Amino acid sequence: MAAPRPPPARLSGVMVPAPIQDLEALRALTALFKEQRNRETAPRTIFQRVLDILKKSSHAIELACRDPSQVENLASSLQLITECFRCLRNACIECSVNQNSIRNLDTIGVAVDLILLFRELRVEQESLLTAFRCGLQFLGNIASRNEDSQSIVWVHAFPELFLSCLNHPDKKIVAYSSMILFTSLNHERMKELEENLNIAIDVIVAYQKHPESEWPFLIITDLFLKSPELVQAMFPKLNNQERVTLLDLMIARITSDEPLTKDDIPVFLRHAELIASTFVDQCKTVLKLASEEPPDDEKGRISARLLLDVLCEMTANTELLGYLQVFPGLLERVIDLLRVIHVAGKETTNIFSNCGCVRAEGDISNVAEGFKSHLIRLIGNLCYKNKDNQDKVNELDGIPLILDNCNVSDGNPLGDICHPKPYRRQQPKPRFDCKDGGTGAGRCIPT
Repeated sequence: MAAPRPPPARLSGVMVPAPIQDLEALRALTALFKEQRNRETAPRTIFQRVLDILKKSSHAIELACRDPSQVENLASSLQLITECFRCLRNACIECSVNQNSIRNLDTIGVAVDLILLFRELRVEQESLLTAFRCGLQFLGNIASRNEDSQSIVWVHAFPELFLSCLNHPDKKIVAYSSMILFTSLNHERMKELEENLNIAIDVIVAYQKHPESEWPFLIITDLFLKSPELVQAMFPKLNNQERVTLLDLMIARITSDEPLTKDDIPVFLRHAELIASTFVDQCKTVLKLASEEPPDDEKGRISARLLLDVLCEMTANTELLGYLQVFPGLLERVIDLLRVIHVAGKETTNIFSNCGCVRAEGDISNVAEGFKSHLIRLIGNLCYKNKDNQDKVNELDGIPLILDNCNVSDGNPLGDICHPKPYRRQQPKPRFDCKDGGTGAGRCIPT
């Protein structure tokens, strides 16, 4: 493909500035690269020219970073930078030859440096945001289905670019940077992420803020939840809402219509170990709730309740049940916890006092609501086809305790617990937006 002919130096007798000639030529290239045949026949010299324009225009951004008063003079430079990124973005779509040519010119390093300068400016000009977004789109496309490009993007972008972009107020910037992270991560790089947990936590926060964006969702479900080492390292550092978000997505995966695969089982057994051990440790927090003056540890209370929910769902999965049935101290701790809060609810005034009717559709925001029913559900699951646990419940006087929690009446002689509503937390489902780059690891930003 021949390079487009630059516009004439004069239009209607007026000298045309060089930046305008460059802008028109770039726009022509961007339009040409919408066609696959043009992308496949593009000479390497074109990309060198685009890179030269990009480098030249970036000098104005560097000056504005040193002198904020220059921000208002960035209009022409931002136009050129935006069109450079659009041109490069389009050139990379489903064309590994162009990806390789552009990468070998060290364009990725220039792009990342420029994006970090954008973040340093910290202004909300729409023209700056557009250039910012297009730069991220280019990085996402050059890395798509190209391991060599993914490696170079990772070297230049990790960790500064992700720390700068995942918490950006602009949701498109968050989405595009999440796309780059998702595309670039592999098993080895997950280990690097364990040493930079702030990035992993930022992804969870991004999903909280933008549940309609598929990329943070995919990072958590397709990558984080398949790395028990990362989850174990990250879990203690999450605040209450972040922990709730992660556990919600874990429940959603366990209860989804798609069963856990053979590869998923060992991973979720590790998750089960983390959840069970954390629950056993945090039971003491719930025990404090039985006092007349509950502590202000809302994180611990809600976390213990949600951990209980996850254990209920895990023990409903036959692949995970056997492991949890023999988990040291779990059954005993659940029975002890049920006994203490049941007795305390009768003898003193506390948050469990009015929970006389066992219900299975409790609101997670109310720790006491449905807590006892979930304890009983967990005891039942742990005893399923397991004589040792059945005998253990009997030895610990668990049967009278469970029966005492049933609201018995003539019309319902076995109590409310015998007819609970099926318990399923609402599963988070992302709404996919094609403008955010498709629905898979190898998709490109469309032209």
